Amino acid sequence: MAVEQSGQSTGFSQDGHNLRRRQAPDHSGSNGSMTPASHEIDEKKAQKPKTSILKTLDEWEFLIAPLLFTLVSFFTRMYKIGLSNIVTWDEAHFGKFGSHYLKREFYFDVHPPLGKMLVGLSGYMAGYNGSFEFKSGETYPQELNYTFMRLFNSTFGALCVPLAYYTARELNFRRSTVWLVTLMVLCENSYATISRFILLDSMLLFFTFTTVLCWARFHRLQKQSFSLEWFFWLFLTGISIGCVTSVKWVGLFCTALVGLYTAEDLWNKFGELDMPKTTLASHLVSRVAGLIVLPLLVYMFSFWVHFLVLENSGPGDAQMSSLFQANLKGTEVGKDSPLEVAYGSRATIKNMGYGGGLLHSHVQTYPEGSQQQQVTCYHHKDANNDWFFYPNRNQPLYNPEAPLAYPGDKGVIRLIHSQTGRNLHSHTVSAPITKGDYEVSSYGNTTVGDEKDHWTIEVVSDAASRDRSKIRTLTTAFRLRHTSLGCYLRAGTVNLPQWGFKQIEVTCVKSNNPRDVYTHWNVEAHWNERLPAGDPGSYKSPFFRDFIHLNVAMMTSNNALVPDPDKQDDLASQFWQWPILHVGLRMCGWDDKITKYFLLGNPAVYWGSTLSLFVFGGMVAWYLIRWQRGYDELKPAEIEYIHYGGLYPLAGWFLHYLPFVAMARVTYVHHYYPALYFAILTAGFVLDWMTRPLARKNRSMEWLMYGLLYAVVIALFILFRAVVFGMQGSNKQWTHLKWFEKWRITD
Repeated sequence: MAVEQSGQSTGFSQDGHNLRRRQAPDHSGSNGSMTPASHEIDEKKAQKPKTSILKTLDEWEFLIAPLLFTLVSFFTRMYKIGLSNIVTWDEAHFGKFGSHYLKREFYFDVHPPLGKMLVGLSGYMAGYNGSFEFKSGETYPQELNYTFMRLFNSTFGALCVPLAYYTARELNFRRSTVWLVTLMVLCENSYATISRFILLDSMLLFFTFTTVLCWARFHRLQKQSFSLEWFFWLFLTGISIGCVTSVKWVGLFCTALVGLYTAEDLWNKFGELDMPKTTLASHLVSRVAGLIVLPLLVYMFSFWVHFLVLENSGPGDAQMSSLFQANLKGTEVGKDSPLEVAYGSRATIKNMGYGGGLLHSHVQTYPEGSQQQQVTCYHHKDANNDWFFYPNRNQPLYNPEAPLAYPGDKGVIRLIHSQTGRNLHSHTVSAPITKGDYEVSSYGNTTVGDEKDHWTIEVVSDAASRDRSKIRTLTTAFRLRHTSLGCYLRAGTVNLPQWGFKQIEVTCVKSNNPRDVYTHWNVEAHWNERLPAGDPGSYKSPFFRDFIHLNVAMMTSNNALVPDPDKQDDLASQFWQWPILHVGLRMCGWDDKITKYFLLGNPAVYWGSTLSLFVFGGMVAWYLIRWQRGYDELKPAEIEYIHYGGLYPLAGWFLHYLPFVAMARVTYVHHYYPALYFAILTAGFVLDWMTRPLARKNRSMEWLMYGLLYAVVIALFILFRAVVFGMQGSNKQWTHLKWFEKWRITD
């Protein structure tokens, strides 16, 4: 980390001949800015002889300073961490998910598993048995060492501080700026607060910080390509990418930043005509292996462990395929189910699309269209998921005393809803949401109905047999074609409005696409007293299929997290409010007897970092305009510094912030925290660049100015310390902290 050489963009000539030249007067006088290397030389010349102690401190600053910062960081993240003994904010979710790992029960969540497995690990280390339900606002039981679990999480938040220090060094900031960036992370109240609870955000921030550090270090080693250290940081970058993506999908934005850098780097190398093709190919292969294959393996490995640990049936079973569920311990799926479906059998029918649910109906009707009984897909176990297989109306009525008959490929059947006795039905009425498809409803009964109750079975595949004359529990994939209309029963990824209980819309799609898995169905559970029990669980579900299935289910559920217009969410906020610190978030109840926590940032950090984004944009525009007019005032090393020290942090901010501008899902203030880090790095660059003339001319004035900045950042953290460490008693005590109406620290 202590290496001080300046990294250069590949293929960029240091003699300046690759810069644009103009027939213009020579305006190349210095703007006061300096190359990093020349500034270090001037610093050494300006320095007075030091005593041995000061010289030692100076030489070992790269270890002493981050150590001191880290010690203070652990204090700010852990002081009074067990003060509140109630389940706070999203601890209700992630603590519960950790419990599932300890009980080894399969569950479903919209986030990848790594962070939640670490929560489970903290519970295991704390001696927790997974029995607590983590209901919001509930008091922790005596036997649950919630303090240890919070300390475990806070460690990730505390370690972000030394990572920020070394990242600033790798970006070639001066020591004074490195300290400021580190202090901004250390004294960011929102970082300190959110790191103190059983949440995923401290882990997300930690792996975001490691990814940026590894990328910055890897860039500095460009002139040592294919060295052992170069490969070490390349693969460490890949591992960090895999980890940050395995905590939350927000990590994909960090992945995109490294991908952008890699594309530019390879493009520059492609332009080096003197580079052997074998060397260029080696660069390409190394990056594919280290930055694509390795992160993907890390991501997939987290799911492999997830499936390995969660071997018991749990609340998330219904999100997975029937075959996957049948292999869980304690499952009811396929248990004692007869293997072959016969007429008169009662069964649940599962959609085989990624994240598909169970075919479902209930007494509520469509508010428009046919106004007949709704048919949906539902992910939870319910008696309304049960359907009877009956012969079509052209065949004799079903007789339970008659010899058994079996529906099979090309067979025409009726499906009768067990709870209401109505037939699965479709007609030429448009579906409620997907208007290009036909509506599917429940209509009539066993005797009342028409040919539009008929469905033709088309067997797609069978994991157990090549015989398509029968439908088998779990193993047979089939499609249901409407016999009269020719459309296919389909359950996609569209959720109905509140009148449909946000369940998945079921339609009859007109197009015939045999590869559309959302038109594939299988029998999940099956009851028929006249048939012997089978053992469908003997067939295994492949890992890769389960991996893809779960990820698509996560994506589908994540897209469904949209604001509900019928409900008011006092905790939600808009993207424009975050950079200007317009709003905070109450993490718990605001009763006088409760220890209260308020997610609010350090005003100096927020407003200073947001301002720097505009300043940097103006600075780049200024130099571009002058360059276009023929002014040649920036040296290659200075352009390099602006490019990698300023432009890439700004790109990181955009990549982490802009998606939330376009995102339809409900958003909260903590969604800005990864972007905030890149804004802090941008602020560090802007200050470092603009104070270089001062650093060259008067180092005492430089340190005085930075000292004032340090004092402001620290003072504001201390002023707002109560929102971090917990507010006890009446909230009226903190009226002085409510600078704006949206800062709801007091009622």
